[in-house]
Amino acid sequence: MLRFIGRRIVTGVGLIATLATLTFFLLQFGSTDTARRIAGQSATEDAVQVVEERLGLDQPVLVRFWDWVTSALRGDFGLSWFSGQDVIEAVTTRMQVTGTLAVGSVVLTAIIAIVLGAFAATKRGWLDRAVQILSVIGQAIPGFLVAMVLVLVFAIQLDWFPATGYTKPSDSVPEWLLSITLPVLALTIGSIGGVAQQVRGSMLDAFERDYVRTLRSRGLSHRSVVYKHVLRNAAGPALSILGLQFVILLGGAVIVEQLFSIPGLGPLALSSTSQGDIPVVMGIVVITGVIVIIVNTLVDVAQAWVNPKVRLS
Repeated sequence: MLRFIGRRIVTGVGLIATLATLTFFLLQFGSTDTARRIAGQSATEDAVQVVEERLGLDQPVLVRFWDWVTSALRGDFGLSWFSGQDVIEAVTTRMQVTGTLAVGSVVLTAIIAIVLGAFAATKRGWLDRAVQILSVIGQAIPGFLVAMVLVLVFAIQLDWFPATGYTKPSDSVPEWLLSITLPVLALTIGSIGGVAQQVRGSMLDAFERDYVRTLRSRGLSHRSVVYKHVLRNAAGPALSILGLQFVILLGGAVIVEQLFSIPGLGPLALSSTSQGDIPVVMGIVVITGVIVIIVNTLVDVAQAWVNPKVRLS
């Protein structure tokens, strides 16, 4: 198991290095006017040149990249070129909000989808058909449309939740729960059908395996076969798709945070990219990439624990 985890960590470090390198050099194409935007459109050429020297933009690209890499390896991602805020502080503060939405949505998706998928595979009938229809609808409707319908019904018509805004849990836990309920639901509804369909398919496939027939021939109850053996074997594919859903939800959170005016990573990423704030964009890419790789590694380890064949592959 340790060798398995070690391979995943080495692969993850290589992916982060590749991602950071590609992102840095791609950002150079849009950084030609950054010094002018910081100095102001009416600034003189001398003032713009002072800004370029201060930010190191007068240096060759390879020199800037090497400076960024050596600083990042020491844990120093620099300061925002526009706000002057420490990049690590800016990204981690916003990531706490976005991470709360993503983790809340994944947990809610896992609970509802596993229950629906398990009942659809064991009960069949109308529930099975409903799960399949829900899967198609969930994948067809865009997340922003779900968010708009939720706001229209539960915030404007019923006035149960705030339409926009975010309350910190340190200020008021009940108001914090109310402020994240609709965004989490907007991210969750589209994911449930796909995960439930995956659980259903894996369980139906397991029901056809020889070991299930053997267990039944030995007199094990239907409940014991389903919950102790079939559901455990179906957990591997479900974990894979939940790990993928976490990555998709981080991307979907960018739009949902904009719609609900939530100060998460999405608005910061959009504003930093449009301004050409390279230190902040690099910080977002690297820190988000590290989190995604950690989550995927944990999913792989969980799969290897559930199914030892994964370790061998």
